[in-house]
Amino acid sequence: MPTHTPQEWAIERADELPGAVPEQPFGPDSTVYKVRGKMFLLLSHATGEPFVTVKARPADASTLREAFADIIPGYHMNKRHWISLKSGGALDEALVKDLITESYLLVVETLPRAQRPVDPATFGQHGPEATPEATPQATPKPTQDMETPQGLP
Repeated sequence: MPTHTPQEWAIERADELPGAVPEQPFGPDSTVYKVRGKMFLLLSHATGEPFVTVKARPADASTLREAFADIIPGYHMNKRHWISLKSGGALDEALVKDLITESYLLVVETLPRAQRPVDPATFGQHGPEATPEATPQATPKPTQDMETPQGLP
């Protein structure tokens, strides 16, 4: 069955992210996703309707709030750095999942390099050099030091 709400899309994406762990520190009505102990996602019904709260760069947060009526300042969070996504139907799945990924990467950037589950500078990037077709596979040529298995020329 396909998912249809920002909360469902957020859970689906967060569950795919390396090192992301769901917790319920505020009780059964709210779920927090953390990476290495730092929160990047809050799912709740505290306002009477379901919402998703994610971290965002201040300039991006402002632009998103202006562009979408269903994106508001983060509920009970620092309003410059967090935004909440309402379930009004105007937000599409790709946008919600991108915002979850961006929130995750903003938190991962703050972790010491040794604790980062991914490199935030390259995570999720798929350039031509990353495709198997573009990466030539070296095939060793037989040398006199290598034995040829029986039955092969």
